Formats: sequence, C-alpha cells, structure tokens
Amino acid sequence: MKTYGKVEFGDFQTPLPLAQAVCAILRRLGITAENIMEPTCGEGSLLLAAADYFPKAQLHGLEINELHIATAHTRLTTAGHASRARLTPADFFTHDWESELAPLNNLLVLGNPPWVTQAAVGVIAGRNLPGKSNLDGLRGIAAKTGKANFDIAEWILIRLLRALRGRSATIAVLCKSATARKVLRHAWRNDLRVASASLHTIDTGAHFGVAVEACLFIARLGHNGMEAADHFRDLDATTPLRQIGLAGQDLVSDLAAYRLLRDFEGLHPYQWRSGVKHDCAAVLELSRGGPNIYRNKLGQETALEPEVVHPWFKGTDLKNDAPATRLSLLLPQTSPGEDTARRFQSAPQAWRYLKQHQPFFAARKSSIYRKRDPFAIFGVGDYTFAPWKVALSALHRQPHFVVVGPEDGRPVLFDDTCYFIALSSQQEASIVAQILNSELCQKFLATLVFPGAKRTVTVELLQRVNLSALARALGLEKAWLDTRQQQAMNQLELAVSEP
Repeated sequence: MKTYGKVEFGDFQTPLPLAQAVCAILRRLGITAENIMEPTCGEGSLLLAAADYFPKAQLHGLEINELHIATAHTRLTTAGHASRARLTPADFFTHDWESELAPLNNLLVLGNPPWVTQAAVGVIAGRNLPGKSNLDGLRGIAAKTGKANFDIAEWILIRLLRALRGRSATIAVLCKSATARKVLRHAWRNDLRVASASLHTIDTGAHFGVAVEACLFIARLGHNGMEAADHFRDLDATTPLRQIGLAGQDLVSDLAAYRLLRDFEGLHPYQWRSGVKHDCAAVLELSRGGPNIYRNKLGQETALEPEVVHPWFKGTDLKNDAPATRLSLLLPQTSPGEDTARRFQSAPQAWRYLKQHQPFFAARKSSIYRKRDPFAIFGVGDYTFAPWKVALSALHRQPHFVVVGPEDGRPVLFDDTCYFIALSSQQEASIVAQILNSELCQKFLATLVFPGAKRTVTVELLQRVNLSALARALGLEKAWLDTRQQQAMNQLELAVSEP
C-alpha cells in the first residue's frame, strides 16, 4: 500500500476534541445537514464528531491515503456509524467535484485541508499539487515569485466554492487565517455567492504544536451577501472582535474603523518599491575588513572595487530612525537583464570573485533565475540609486517609516524584506516620513493590516495611502508641495544646463 509524506500532504490530523468543538459551534449557529462531506478526511476525526452532533446526516469522506481511510473506517465502525458512512479513495485534485456534490442536499462540507504551500511541496519535489494554477491571474515576474504562491488549502477551498456556486450549502474548515482571507477575497471578487462568513481563531499551539494564526472558517453559500466576515477571538466567543471585508478590490482588517478613515485611501503620488532580490547572501552580502577588503558569510576575505559595492540594509536594520549599515552588497546588475560580464569589465577583482562563486548562484531554486544571466538579480532599476529614500521593514508588526540617505556618497540599497520610496532630497523625504509616521496615518494603516500575516504590509497596501489627504489633514500640505515643486525646478535646471 502506498505511503505518503507528512510534509508533502500537509498531514496534520485533527484532534478529536477540536473536531467536537467545531461541530458544537456549527450546532450553536443553527447549521443543519442531511449530508456531511469531508473532501480530505484523513483518519476521520471530523466525521466521527459530526456523526454525534448530526445524528441523522449521511457521512461522506474522500481521502488519497488508503491507510487513513482504513483507520477512519475502523473508528466509525467502532462508534456504530458504519451504516451511514461512505469512505472513498480519491485524489482531490483530479476528482469530479461537480458530479460528486450534485446529488447531496442540505450539504455541510467539513474539513482540515493541507496546511502546506505549493512552493513547499515543490521544494521537496512533491506531487501533491493541482495542475498549473495562477489563482489571481498574475503576470510576468509576479507570477513566478511569492505573490503567486498559494496554500494547497486555498486551492481546495476555491475549487469547492466553484463547484457549489449558487447552491445552498455550508463550508466549515480549519485553515490558516491568511488562507481564509485570501479565499474570501477571491470569492467576493469573482461572484462565488458567499451569503455570510466568519472566522473563529483556534489555538494552533495547543491543538497542532505549531505557531501560526489559524481559524475555523465558516461560509454559508447560495447567494451574495455583504462582503464582510465576522472575526471571533476564539471558538467560545459569541461576539466578534471586528469585521473584515472588501473595500474596492482589496481587504481591510477592520471595516468599522476603515469607514471612519476611508478619506485617507486613494492614489499614492509615489511608487513603492521592493528591495533587491538575489537569494545568494553567502556570496553577495559582505562585511568590511579594511579599505576595499570585504568578508563574505563563508568567512572568506577578498579585495573588491568599491564602485560595485553598496551600503546594504536588511529589514532588521530599520528598527530606529538613525540606522547604521552593518553590511555591504556586491551588486551584479543595475537593471534586470544587464550583461554582468560587461558591467564588471572595469572591476576585474569583483568579476573574478563572482566567477569563483558561480556554483552558489547556480544552486538558487527560484524559477525566476532560469534562462537568465548566471548572476541575475531582481528589484533593481533607476529608483535603486536615488540618494534619499523613505523605507520600512515589511516584517515589523508596527509600520515605521525611516529616512535613509547616502553613506560615503553611495546610495543605500535594501533587501527584499524592505519597501521604499525613491526621493531626491532630504527635505522631501523628511516630510513624507513625518506624514506616514503620524498617528492619523498609523490609524488608517491599522484598518488595512492583518496582524497575523507573514508580512504585515505590502506594496499594494502602501499604494492605498492618500498622502495628499493626510498632508492636508495634518497641516503639512504646503510644506510637502513646496519641496516637490522645488525639486522639480532643480531637475529642470539640471536638464537645461546639460549639453
């Protein structure tokens, strides 16, 4: 009989007490069922609990692992529920869900689908994946980077929502809270007929021994309702902490607070950028050992031409308002697609160093480097070399914006855990940071940020900030516009003076 890897299949079985608590909530909410379907039933804890809480319902379980099916069958038989249970070996990703669900009336879909991402399965060369998918229609580099990565549970839930579109049914699954939010965002934007929804936080440490924000996600289907979902503190709470919802095309974490501050959403006058993505820290991230001498993370020292080395900030360096660089970055390219060999013609020492360490670049796993220059990097352009920037770490829970200027006449570069705006003057950078760090802006950002997210802020979120409205409300509009106008005049004068 075939065996299955725990990581590849996200195989974390639901503890029976948690399964019973899930069913108790469903009964408390008045949910009824003639048919209960668990699409990835594992060893059957949820079906076993559902058999007690819904004594008249027929039980349907599908599972790819036949050993799990045998265990679930034994448990249901021992509890006296075998006569109303149908357990079937099946691969979720190839199964015909429309045909499977069509004859099931008054349906409750229960589940604990795999808590593993498509990328994590790919890293171990696993096959427990759907066909090639791009859930949000991303293009180009965005479709090859983390933006196109998704939880297997996310794909499963969207597949079920599509199969049940327009039917009266309830879905109740255990999943990461981030997965539940992504599924709701997709459903609301794609007319998948979610009548109401709620998220009930669970203690993942107690139940699964992991530290990740997760929930019981409940969605009642059949027709469109308000694009909002109640978020409860825990499984026992009867009053929601807040409502999350869709505002325009994206989510907000607190609808009530957002509605009071919605005037501060709008087009951002600057373009937020992500820092440099290179995936080769051992070779490219350096500490100084002396004049033009650098030490890499392998403990090797080498002489490098200073013109290809830049001061370097990681997200952890942006904790305070006067950060000092600890590291430097050897920069292979100044724009995507640049010929690295040509760039380093005037830097033979650095070129020799890169060639010696080429195997480290070849070992990078991300598909974005395939069929590219051997030393390709991303997140570089003219904006990278702006003298002044306003930057923040995407990993810090509280967004904090820092003014960063050049060091030793060299523009500071950031890693890809940072976001920044490229600016030309210290004055403009200082005013922009003052606006963004204001209490008013922080309150608005708090309505958009989901605290449990891996990255609390994203470029898309930052672009939602209406800097003009905030500057006006703070009495800083004139000072800000004056700096922008002065900078535009300086650039015009420079352009005119150039031969």
